[in-house]
Order: sequence, then C-alpha cells, then structure tokens
Amino acid sequence: MANKEKLFTEFTAPTTQEWLDKIQVDLKGADFQKRLVWRTNEGFNVQPFYRREDLANLKTPDALPGEFPFVRGNKKDSNVWYIRQNIVVDDPKDANAKALDILNKGIDSLGFRLPGKLVSKETVEALLDGIFCDIIEVNFATSPCHSLELAELLVAFFEEKGYDKEKLVGSIEFDPMAKMLMKGKDVTAVLEVAPKLVETLKDYPNFRCIAVSSDVLNDAGAYITQELGYALAWGNEYLQQLTDAGIDADLAARSIKFNMGVSENYFMELAKFRAARLLWANIVKQYEPKCDCACKMTVNATTSTYNQTLFDSYVNLLRSQTEAMSAALGGIHSMVVTPFDAPYEQATDFSERIARNQQLIIKEESHFDRIVDPGAGSYYIEHLTDALAQEAWKLFLKIEEEGGFLAAVKAGTVQDDINATNVKRHGDAAKRKEFLLGTNQFPNFTEKSEGKRGTPLSSPEGDREAQSCCTNEAPAGAVGGAFKTLQTTRLAADFEDLRIHTEETRVPTAFMLTIGNLAMRQARAQFSCNFLACAGYKVIDNLGFKTVEEGVDAALEAKADIIVICSSDDEYAEYAIPAFKYLDGRAMFVVAGAPACMEDLKAAGIENYIHVKCNVLETLKEYNQKLGI
Repeated sequence: MANKEKLFTEFTAPTTQEWLDKIQVDLKGADFQKRLVWRTNEGFNVQPFYRREDLANLKTPDALPGEFPFVRGNKKDSNVWYIRQNIVVDDPKDANAKALDILNKGIDSLGFRLPGKLVSKETVEALLDGIFCDIIEVNFATSPCHSLELAELLVAFFEEKGYDKEKLVGSIEFDPMAKMLMKGKDVTAVLEVAPKLVETLKDYPNFRCIAVSSDVLNDAGAYITQELGYALAWGNEYLQQLTDAGIDADLAARSIKFNMGVSENYFMELAKFRAARLLWANIVKQYEPKCDCACKMTVNATTSTYNQTLFDSYVNLLRSQTEAMSAALGGIHSMVVTPFDAPYEQATDFSERIARNQQLIIKEESHFDRIVDPGAGSYYIEHLTDALAQEAWKLFLKIEEEGGFLAAVKAGTVQDDINATNVKRHGDAAKRKEFLLGTNQFPNFTEKSEGKRGTPLSSPEGDREAQSCCTNEAPAGAVGGAFKTLQTTRLAADFEDLRIHTEETRVPTAFMLTIGNLAMRQARAQFSCNFLACAGYKVIDNLGFKTVEEGVDAALEAKADIIVICSSDDEYAEYAIPAFKYLDGRAMFVVAGAPACMEDLKAAGIENYIHVKCNVLETLKEYNQKLGI
C-alpha cells in the first residue's frame, strides 16, 4: 500500500511578516527599502522576495497557453520559433546563393532587405530561385513607396508557383513611421498605401504586411516600458488607420507584425513579451474582431545593438546569448541574433555562423522550443509581467490622449522621450551606474582597436532607401528633415572614442604605488587599474613598497606618467603628502579613494582622486587633457 503521507508536514510555513522580521534582524538596523528594494528604470519597485499571496489579485497566472489574452503564448503544444537571418540585397543572385547556403545551416526564416530600385519581377524570381516558400518563412523590407509593388510581384510569383496560400508564412515590413523616427522624413502620404497593401495580401492569412519596428527604440536606448508602451500605440495607430479605411478588424489585426528589440535585462525582457501579448490582445479586442485568433501578437525579436561594444567584442556573445534566451522563453514568433562584430564591420561568415548557432544551441540542445511559457507561475516573473503591463499601459493611454502615435512622432514627443533616456543612460555609464563589461568595467588592459571604428547603424532599409518618392520636402527651418529623429549612439561609444583617441595619440603609463595595509592596497590597486584602463592607459600593478620613496623611484624608472598611491584611508595621512612632495611634479599624482583627510591633502596641493563616486568618463578626459593627449 502506497504511503500517502505528505513530506515536511511537521514544519510550519513561515509567514511573510516572519520573513521580514528575520531579514530586519540580519540587516542589523539598515533600511530595508534602501538596501534590498530595487527601484527599476521602468518605474516600479522590485521586492527581494515574493510569495503566493503576492499573486492573489493577478489574473495572468490563470491564463492558458494559446487562449485569449495570449499572455502565455500563441501556441498550446510547443514553444517553437523561426531562426531568422537578414540578408542585404545588392545583387539578387548573390543574395539567393547566400540564402540557399544558410538554409542548409539551420536557418528557417529569411529576411531580404532590398533597395526600392531593385524591386522587379526579375529580382523576386532571382531571390526566391530554389527556395521553397511553403517550408520556410520569407520576409522582405524595402522602401515604403515600393512595398505595394513588391507585394503584387510576390502574389504573382506565389500564384505562378501554385503555393498553398495557407502554408506561406512571412511578411513585407511596411513601416513608414519608422522612417519618420530614424530619418525625420515626412512620409505621411505613403501611409495611404497601407490599406491597398493589406487588400493585396488578404488571401494569405499568415503573410503580414504592416510592421511595428519598435526595435529602433530599443537600439536607441529605450527602457523596456518605453519600447512596450510606444509599440502598442504604434500598432494601434496602424490598426485605427486600416479600420477607418474600411478594412475588416480581423484582417487588419492579422496584417500587423511587431519587430521588437531585446536588451540585457534577462527576466524583465522575458516578462515584456508576455505583457506585450496581454495588452495587444486587449487592444485588438476593442475593435470587436469576429475571432479571438485575430488578437494574437506576432513578434520578431532582434537582440540589441545598443549595448554592443567595439572593444572586447566577444563579450557581445554573452550579451546576445542571454537576450536570445529571454526572447525564446518569452514566446516570440521568430528571432534574429545580431552578430557580435556589428559595431565595427560588416558581419563576417564567422560571426554570422556564431549568431545562428546561438539560437540553434538553445533550441536543439537546451530544448527551449519544447516547453510553453516556462516562466508561468513564477512569483517574480508574474509580478514583472503585471508591473510592466501597468507602466506600459499608462504610456499607451498618454499617447492616445495626445492624439495617437503619429501625432506624437510629428510633435517629437516620442523622439524627445527616448533621446532623454539615451542621454541619461550615457551619463549613468560614465558614472558606472550602468555597467558595460569590458568597457567601463573590467576592460581588457592590453587590447588595441586594430583599426576598428564604430559605425552608426542605419534603419532596416538603409540610407539608400531614402528615395524622393517616399518623402516630402522638409519645412523651412527644419534641420535634417521634417521631424526630430532618434539618436542611436551606442552606450559604449563615449568610452570607445576616448580609448581610440588615447591609442592614436599617446598611451600613458599609470604606476600603482601600493603601500601599507595589504587588503586595502590590493583592492585599491585593482580598482585603479580598471579605472584607468578604461581610457586605454598602460597600467602597472605592484605587490607593495616599504617606503613611498622606493615606490616613486620605481615608478619613475618605469617611465610612469601617472603614479597612483594605493593604501588605506587612515594611512593616506601618513603616506600621501610625503610621496607627493618626493615626486615633486615629475609625474601626475593620484590618490585612490576619498579619505577623510582629503581636505588636508588638497591643501598640500594634491588635486587628483579616483573613487566609486567619480564620473569615470569625465575624469579620464580631464587626465588626458592634463597629460596633453
């Protein structure tokens, strides 16, 4: 007879208050809110722990996979997604050869990006030669004013080949509003093409033709709630325009596809896609579609370029891998992993192969495609889903009250908001409030740029797609276009520019004069080496010196431009001034830390200090100036 006794019945489950009381004891009087509660950039607090009771008022844990409001995904039986790679089309035959090659290497979704001047029957036939479009997903992006022509050519091609319309999966990424954000171009006239585009492809239920490219917001530094809130308003703008033009709500909704970015915040990005489906389903529901299936949100996710780095670029693989995991577990339709070398060169065969394999590993080896919504039921992830949904919904309502997304773009509201976030994040990176491994924290001391130079990332269509037929003349007095634009400067760019300038001008040597307390001198020497290496300085660490004179002599023998004294706060009162006087201006003198005796040291003429509260970027720029670099 089986033993039905439940294990651990003799233990009493502690209450939330008992947990809090225990934590407060361990904190030894420190403020719980300041020490353990995380105030996110997204505008809400995250607690250090969650319990079942925290989900009592949430509806998301009761949702089922494949059912409205689709918070748990569009599928019931698997979490499979398309592995996508984009191809820039300069020559259709070359692009076709590349497509056929990568289809044999794990890709099952192609994204062709072609200039408007190449849109023709011959191009379509050459691009799709030998490709079975009813087996893999095919996506196209071109100039908005050529999208309708491309759609008509594709329909003619599909009919000529006799494809089953139900089996064709793909998209034409028609998104004039993305061009307005990125280029400042007035393309409002092209928006009239959208209803015709939808009508052209109405018999292809799995081929979408209206894109919401919120990945451009992500690549401009947007916080998660900003991307989510604006993406919803963006999609609703298209949905409203289509239904106002007489398009059936079901057809309009299933014509829209979201291209979203994925940033480094692992659990929050996972929750973002859950929240996105939840909110979009409820928005579409207000248009009274005949079938709930029209409320499904189709998302192509692309790993971010914003946090990619030029130096120590293989770390980009770590960033994009966790981003890909977030997207996959979040239940996306398809995914593009950005190659690790994107900041400084056209992707190589090697970097593209690695990018493909990053998805193949989590799909074929880690089986992320087998389990539907594995985050469901997690107290933490359910809380994040709800909190992100609430904050994004506030932004969505704000934009709607101000006239909708298109009006906000014309007014520059969206651009100003995202650009302000970008400026703030660059400031936080300069102060190390936001870490970039290998750039502003733990840089590779010996790495050289080797000719690498950061290049601005263009819109999906590319600069060459700014065709005159898609734009109106900018109004008098407008700078660079009719509207404000997003500023897409990568987070690492400021440090990279500084480091390249140092490398190209003169690389100074920074010498650690370590003395006194062993633990403190070692810790401060390591901190100082990391600090100064962010500008590309050559750093020399040491085990320790018996006297400051011995340390200064060793530094000068090493031809040091900077001498950093590393000791404990108490010992600086004993060592710093004698070292400074003995050095007698023969090199720059820096104190590692912010000791209590700082005012006395300053009175003695010691000007330079590096510590955790420094603006690292500005301090290093100042040192370069003092050194004549």
